[in-house]
Amino acid sequence: MIGSLSTLIGTLLKAGAVLFVLNEIRGVVLALPVLWGMYQAGGTLMAIWLGFSSLAGIALSVLIPAIAANKLRKRFAPAQVRDASVAF
Repeated sequence: MIGSLSTLIGTLLKAGAVLFVLNEIRGVVLALPVLWGMYQAGGTLMAIWLGFSSLAGIALSVLIPAIAANKLRKRFAPAQVRDASVAF
């Protein structure tokens, strides 16, 4: 039972890593129109602020899942097996 649970968690973490990479690609695709719009607007203060706000939203959509995945990885990490010969 524990072996199959460990395998399942490992598979889910690998799938999560693949989804993380796809999320990064999505972030780049979403950032390009923002950067192009800033370029077309001539770099005015409003264009820079809107671009910063858009890119910050994209960054949060990438960072929050990464932080959640890291916390889950730490929570479900296999516990270290203690040596049975050690006296307590």
